[in-house]
Amino acid sequence: MKNKFFLIAILAMCIVFSACSSNSVKNEENTSKEHALDKIVLDHAFGQTILDKKPERVATIAWGNHDVALALGIVPVGLSKANYGVSADKGVLPWTEEKIKELNGKANLFDDLDGLNFEAISNSKPDVILAGYSGITKEDYDTLSKIAPVAAYKSKPWQTLWRDMIKIDSKALGMEKEGDELIKNTEARISKELEKHPEIKGKIKGKKVLFTMINAADTSKFWIYTSKDPRANYLTDLGLVFPESLKEFESEDSFAKEISAEEANKINDADVIITYGDDKTLEALQKDPLLGKINAIKNGAVAVIPDNTPLAASCTPTPLSINYTIEEYLNLLGNACKNAK
Repeated sequence: MKNKFFLIAILAMCIVFSACSSNSVKNEENTSKEHALDKIVLDHAFGQTILDKKPERVATIAWGNHDVALALGIVPVGLSKANYGVSADKGVLPWTEEKIKELNGKANLFDDLDGLNFEAISNSKPDVILAGYSGITKEDYDTLSKIAPVAAYKSKPWQTLWRDMIKIDSKALGMEKEGDELIKNTEARISKELEKHPEIKGKIKGKKVLFTMINAADTSKFWIYTSKDPRANYLTDLGLVFPESLKEFESEDSFAKEISAEEANKINDADVIITYGDDKTLEALQKDPLLGKINAIKNGAVAVIPDNTPLAASCTPTPLSINYTIEEYLNLLGNACKNAK
């Protein structure tokens, strides 16, 4: 009898132990799965970056990446100083400044106009460094990676379009879904502004456009931005299209192509030309013996963006800059497009 009870007790203990072991294994598996879900894996031009968990302290470098974080409600612990479109002593573009104030934050600026300020970036003690739209080199990446995991561009420097910048940076923040929503909201903002101004929408829709950089003081050569450049590509969101001639200047390795004034006839199929300058730029271009023969310039279908202004800076778009300047930009484009023939 005693042996019988002893065997029953042993069996009961085995069952309990087995159940505990099973639960322990399941708990370990669940914990492992949860940990795996927490991991953020970023594939980019320099390889792969893995974050073990959602970052809390976010640093951003180069152009516009801070606007993605801000649009998602995160004030970076440090961001690169704006080097265009705003005075050097200010260092923050108006839409960025506005959002930081809205979030009750403060701009800790990296003074990196002459190159990345690795010491300042390190001192901000980031958990991640956003560089989805940037021109960082492999050497830069390696140095930054010693400070914190880096979210770099997918393929080539300075060729990240605004949607891709949001996707890269939001994923690094552990906010992929929120990033997708931000893209949808930004697209809706563009559509709303176009619908609000049907007369402008009608003028610019389908017009063939080239975004250029022409120096009126030296017209012997100029730059054409390709479809891989975010400022040129943004124009397609506004209803414009690229002329056939742009294909000749496209390159996998570059976002812009320099051509000589003697080659200006190659872009005669453009209805509209965009460039930086001032109120004297168009007249100077029309008087030029070579550039003045380009149809768009001859017709006055040139959108001259005031150089080194917030509007000029916003042409390289971010979710915040699009919202801030789209009405002004559409008015400028509409005025140029009405002269297209």
